[in-house]
Amino acid sequence: MAAVYRPGLRLSRPGLSPWGWSSWRSIQTLRVLSGDLGQLPAGVRDFVERSARLCQPEGIHICDGTEAENTATLALLEKQGLIRKLPKYNNCWLARTDPKDVARVESKTVIVTPSQRDTVPLPAGGARGQLGNWMSPAEFQQAVDERFPGCMQGRTMYVLPFSMGPVGSPLSRIGVQLTDSAYVVASMRIMTRLGTPVLQALGDGNFVKCLHSVGQPLTGQGEPVSHWPCNPEKTLIGHVPDQREIVSFGSGYGGNSLLGKKCFALRIASRLARDEGWLAEHMLILGITNPAGKKRYVAAAFPSACGKTNLAMMRPALPGWKVECVGDDIAWMRFDSDGRLRAINPENGFFGVAPGTSATTNPNAMATIQSNTLFTNVAETSDGGVYWEGIDQPLPPGVTVTSWLGKPWKPGDKEPCAHPNSRFCAPARQCPIMDPAWEAPEGVPIDAIIFGGRRPKGVPLVYEAFNWRHGVFVGSAMRSESTAAAEHKGECHPYTPTWLLLSLSEPDLPPFLLPALSTGLFSQSLLFTLLLRIFWSHQHFPTSSSWMQGALVFSS
Repeated sequence: MAAVYRPGLRLSRPGLSPWGWSSWRSIQTLRVLSGDLGQLPAGVRDFVERSARLCQPEGIHICDGTEAENTATLALLEKQGLIRKLPKYNNCWLARTDPKDVARVESKTVIVTPSQRDTVPLPAGGARGQLGNWMSPAEFQQAVDERFPGCMQGRTMYVLPFSMGPVGSPLSRIGVQLTDSAYVVASMRIMTRLGTPVLQALGDGNFVKCLHSVGQPLTGQGEPVSHWPCNPEKTLIGHVPDQREIVSFGSGYGGNSLLGKKCFALRIASRLARDEGWLAEHMLILGITNPAGKKRYVAAAFPSACGKTNLAMMRPALPGWKVECVGDDIAWMRFDSDGRLRAINPENGFFGVAPGTSATTNPNAMATIQSNTLFTNVAETSDGGVYWEGIDQPLPPGVTVTSWLGKPWKPGDKEPCAHPNSRFCAPARQCPIMDPAWEAPEGVPIDAIIFGGRRPKGVPLVYEAFNWRHGVFVGSAMRSESTAAAEHKGECHPYTPTWLLLSLSEPDLPPFLLPALSTGLFSQSLLFTLLLRIFWSHQHFPTSSSWMQGALVFSS
């Protein structure tokens, strides 16, 4: 039976915050379906109360992160027709989104600050900038007022306490996401450490507030047109760095709705890092051991869909070499008391691009996704499996394929069977080469940094920077071909400082670079510093990645 919680009414407007708008509904009771709202830390409880008044959900579910809860969530999604079980694997599921909701919507992703120069460089001569989008507080308030009042009517508001990084690590940070999407709940449980232990670690501490809605209330005035709830016409992903707040509306796709990923781990974390003296980077982390047994940890920055996961899970082709994965997407780095640069992977899972992943290009990823994985927008085989371009697996006789659009598909068809940005969401612990120290609270020591991107022609495959300052400069000047991970199409080469573009919430470009440049002032104790700029072509991708080992030269 649902509990009824009667919070005290708070109708003040505390500055720039979407939960302080005048459109609140004054309700006396909140229907709690699971958990105890009264036992939440005061700050979390206040956040939930304010958001519930604004969004008007049917009920509130406080997630505990248990396996029983996860099983119930998946069963609910299956009942609603949002996911399908894949009997060929162990506890694997397939979701198909609305065709209009398939990638990060960078054009509708904004940073909210009082001054535009606090967010992005001001382009000269009326040119359109490429380093992020700014929105004024007044515009943001209006956008929230137009979208969020009553947006969760008929739906459940899920309360997701989550930790980016190992719970209790000095490098970790905590967030609380409120969402009306059970798909987000299932995905966040894979991608973050989620549940009651996080609340216990938080206590009365600070946390990042994350509010998400698919933007399609169930008002009883007819069923939604699409099986996948979203509102692409009003999609907005807003970040308020000064308040440590994230607001996402209208999209259920992971890059826009799993707010612990790019929104928190890069954009808001970049402001936290600036204020607290550390770095939040769009980088993989791997450990590599040479035949003599000497191990080094490497961080590498590439744009999305440019091979970070393949490199992080590389299977060495050279005898005697060993590669182990710490993370494939994001690195949080800080100098320890001894002056050694250390990094953690703040995530708990892999949100990898499926097309091009195969037993040849990434056998470790293929092993990882055989169980407990949520696939999105891949094709489905009639024997209960998955399929995509580049999977390099012949179809057994009599097995047919249904495309990500739900249509029959066969090899040779003009349209792809899987969306180019289709994804797998799998627990990191299932990867057969996870580094023993991947969850070490102190992080792993970083010995080298690599910058790279996707350029089919015109640039060298590998070259070495003269020194760390030159390496930061070269990385900041990079361009990389657009990929399916964002809404841009074609062979344009946008200005892409890869470790910055998704984390821009700082002033104009020179201050963006100051955190990275200043690290060199304190890096005298680094055992090894190598900055490379690497480009590869998707037309001629080196499947064994043995070229990478040739690029790394270890110090004695």
